[in-house]
Amino acid sequence: MNEWAVYAIIVIVLLFISLIVLKLMRKDFQLEANKLIVALGGKDNIINAECNVSRLKVLLKDITKVDKESISKMGAKGIVEIDNQLKIIFGTNAKQLKRYIDELI
Repeated sequence: MNEWAVYAIIVIVLLFISLIVLKLMRKDFQLEANKLIVALGGKDNIINAECNVSRLKVLLKDITKVDKESISKMGAKGIVEIDNQLKIIFGTNAKQLKRYIDELI
């Protein structure tokens, strides 16, 4: 087998492994997004969601249903509560979380 064929096989295997890892990460993200929705009191408790760079701003029907400790354990760097609104700092995942929440509500 020539040298180029070996390199081609290595590249194909690495691409295959990369695709598997990306697919597994996507499943984990959906699981985390579902956990976030539960921690926010369920999808029926969410009125609206907005995203500002790294912050997810969520307007809720009943703020008492929120489990802030669970949200913090999910990687939130900060949570600010104002009336029936939460501003949660998630970093780069904030936009993806907003899109996922929008699909459900």
